[in-house]
Amino acid sequence: MKEIVQCVPNISEGRNREIVEAVVDSIRGIPDVKLLDWSSDADHNRSVITFVGTPDGVEKAAFALCSKAAQLIDMTVHSGEHPRMGATDVVPFIPIQGVTMEQAVQLANRVGKRIGEELGIPVYLYENAAKTPARRNLADVRRGQYEGLQAKLARADGQPDYGPAVFNAKSGATAVGARMPLVAFNVNLGTDNLEIANKIARNVRHASGGLKAVKAMGVNLEARGIVQVSMNMVNYKETPLYRVFELIRTEARRYGVSIIGSEIIGLVPLEAMVHSLDYYLGLEGFQINQVLETRLWTDEE
Repeated sequence: MKEIVQCVPNISEGRNREIVEAVVDSIRGIPDVKLLDWSSDADHNRSVITFVGTPDGVEKAAFALCSKAAQLIDMTVHSGEHPRMGATDVVPFIPIQGVTMEQAVQLANRVGKRIGEELGIPVYLYENAAKTPARRNLADVRRGQYEGLQAKLARADGQPDYGPAVFNAKSGATAVGARMPLVAFNVNLGTDNLEIANKIARNVRHASGGLKAVKAMGVNLEARGIVQVSMNMVNYKETPLYRVFELIRTEARRYGVSIIGSEIIGLVPLEAMVHSLDYYLGLEGFQINQVLETRLWTDEE
């Protein structure tokens, strides 16, 4: 079985297409790596890039991307709705096929070490790669964001796992981790009231007593004149997409607000979509191997 790892770096640039394309181009042409998708959001001022490949190829591509982002993105002038602390904000490695989580953790450590030593950027390990429980949750690692980074680095509990404990004003810091696949799922509301989005997000996210494996926050989409409940579904099997969508619909009704749409950022596992298809169509006994493409893939193997 071929070894395949997925990497989904998030960079703090979503408005300057020339910069984003240059960062994306840095991974094109690297042997044994395939670029699958990239998308940008101007309100978040953030781009999500997805590629897969062999562990060795993905390791080289991830560092090349971080190096180019450090060269082109200046955090001193960055602003956006999404929490962030660095030019390359997060670099997660996800085992897809023939690769264990432990191998993904080792990969995260090698790339994190190289970013710290060669680029002079403080690196924090998170999720399965975290060296302490306090750094497992990305939200905890990123607390204070870029603006609070200098003070964080001066504290004993803010020392990076790799790289200098010195504030890098231009590039900030980078979180490097290993995790299972997640779904970046956003629900748009028919209002411009950010307080409503924040209240709904608080009731939805697990940290506030909401649904398990859901991270959520309210976001203002100024260009569209609406607000959004922006979420990371860190385990779509524990909490499927339809369940969080229906909870948001119920919560929105309390404020006389409707859902006007939803979006998925980047790629999504087929199984996550089939769960919602099953629910909304009320299918009985439906199995994922009834999807035509899955049978074709199985036959190819």
